[in-house]
Amino acid sequence: MRIVEIFLVNLNTQNCNYVTLVPHIDAPIDQFGDPIMRNHNDKTDKALLAELRDNARISTSELSRRLRLSRSTVQSRLKRLQDNDVITGFRVQLGSGYTENRIQAHVLIELEQKLTGRALNNIKRIPGVTALYSVSGAYDMIAIVEAHSTQELSQLLDEIANLDGIERTNSSLILETKFER
Repeated sequence: MRIVEIFLVNLNTQNCNYVTLVPHIDAPIDQFGDPIMRNHNDKTDKALLAELRDNARISTSELSRRLRLSRSTVQSRLKRLQDNDVITGFRVQLGSGYTENRIQAHVLIELEQKLTGRALNNIKRIPGVTALYSVSGAYDMIAIVEAHSTQELSQLLDEIANLDGIERTNSSLILETKFER
């Protein structure tokens, strides 16, 4: 935390005073007297997150080398980002050895509003649904689905369409992934 000292001179009375200005920040203070900013992500945090987005298995030593920080600094930043729910976990990103023989589709879903909760719970139970997003517009949700064959995909789409609370669906096959982050 920066403490600013100012030397004030009153020209009328020629009195001199030192004034210390300490900024007020309503936040907990760390061991160095600096405020702990819960939602603050600086350039270093953003660079750290970008490295992890590219490779979540990167070692702390390699992160410290790339970011030009000490290992302990990287570790403390990672802990803070986890404690503040900026990083909530690490996951496996499947490569072409697994995904090249899989068929993916986006399924636009319109819900019966009174049965939204039931429909959501039923969709969560379907293993072929890999992600579900709530969206604005003519449809209420978009599901990302995966299957090994067109027959399996057809069965999966029928299963979703026949769930309680599903008004209608519209599907689009993913032909090629140009990039993913």
